[in-house]
Amino acid sequence: MPVSDDMISALIDLNRAGDDGLVAQLTSQLRSLIAAGRLAKGRALPSSRRLASDLGVSRNTVTYAFEQLAAEGYLAASHGRRPVVTVDGGERIKGAGATASRGRAAKPQLSPWAAKLKQTDWPMSYQASLRPLRPGHGDFREFPDEIWARCLRRSAVRAAKRELGPINRIRLCEALAHYLATSRGVRATADQIMILPSAQAALTLIASVLIAPGDEVWVEDPGYPGAAAAFRASGAHVTGMRLDEQGMLRTPGLAAPKLIFMTPSHQHPTGRLMSLARRTEFLRSSKPGKTWIVEDDYDGEFHYDSRPVPALQGLDAHGRVFYVGTFSKAMTSDIRLGYLVVPSALVGTFEIAQRHIGLVASSHIQEALAEFIADGHFLAHLRRLRRLYHARRDHLVEGLARHLGDVLTVEVPSGGIQLVARLKRGRADQAAVKRLVDAGVETRALSSLALGKPRDHGLLLGFAAWRENEISAALRTMASCF
Repeated sequence: MPVSDDMISALIDLNRAGDDGLVAQLTSQLRSLIAAGRLAKGRALPSSRRLASDLGVSRNTVTYAFEQLAAEGYLAASHGRRPVVTVDGGERIKGAGATASRGRAAKPQLSPWAAKLKQTDWPMSYQASLRPLRPGHGDFREFPDEIWARCLRRSAVRAAKRELGPINRIRLCEALAHYLATSRGVRATADQIMILPSAQAALTLIASVLIAPGDEVWVEDPGYPGAAAAFRASGAHVTGMRLDEQGMLRTPGLAAPKLIFMTPSHQHPTGRLMSLARRTEFLRSSKPGKTWIVEDDYDGEFHYDSRPVPALQGLDAHGRVFYVGTFSKAMTSDIRLGYLVVPSALVGTFEIAQRHIGLVASSHIQEALAEFIADGHFLAHLRRLRRLYHARRDHLVEGLARHLGDVLTVEVPSGGIQLVARLKRGRADQAAVKRLVDAGVETRALSSLALGKPRDHGLLLGFAAWRENEISAALRTMASCF
């Protein structure tokens, strides 16, 4: 049934807290109304000014949506006139449906890796909105947006002058090399650092260059699911290695693999710290050129109870260790840059592979980030976050003991942005997570991070992204659920 002008805004529901921007949401919903025949061919839409007023958004938001739909052929738009629908969506959709219904839909042929994707809950299946106490996130509300905006503006001015350079911007690589040397003990020159769209992209690049089908790869169990996903995509046989209080265990007598993935500074998800003796053991048993080690320092900026242990990469004298880091935990959600420190012997190969695969980060963001670090804003921001996150960790630990001490046993990490609380009775951690998510508290089941049969059961709880009053409210909800 066609709708009047004043009804169109009532049919559009924009989620201002959603992951999709307002322009994308408005474009999609108008497109759906046209395709369903609710906005018929020849129908003039409200002006951008009126629709913006009705929806409570900027006029630019509506204008951009109209321009996109015009480019796709749904609307005819001209200056000073209301846009007009140019397709008979209802009839076209009906015809397409009738044609499709005559034949049996062919089952898509997927790769073995893609066919198994639904077997893991990574990324989490309930990631549409961010609610306490979802793990893996920092508090983006604490980011110095005005300072970052100035860095972006200056970067835009340089970009307008077409100041081109390498895809891994030298200013950022030099700033990172200095920062990693002083804060994490990483030994690398600027040319060994690659800037990538995310830390996950770094794992994809490593897998693409080093892994052949059938190669053996060790990962922590339980561990970071994204690592197993990246290496399996290249055909690796992935084996989960058990943990003890010092992190990953090396099974005596087991032949060395092609690659070992580990998180020695804060084991994901337990937060355990790998001892110097264990690190040395892995380095000693990894033959140069035969076995590679990938060190993922996903939240190495955040240490609270002692000075941080230097990175494993800094102990490596033979170029066996790749060092992976990310800005997504300390910056904002739209700065998802990751970086990779490559052993010097492989720099040339990795630079070529980076271009071939297309894992290239925005030079505009890279230049802004280089300035943000060089001017001292990054370190100042980290110092403030460490104080905040330390207090939030302690607040969560204290609250868990007070409200849920008879149900959960907490492992207090020396740093990081999340912690593990193990269930004292029973092993139904996934059922517990479902109850909590339904009640508005997001956690992750420890058993869901197991590579094979789960050995550990508990809850992974984030504390960094949530203020103390939000943590307290979530704890009260958890206590009522249990």
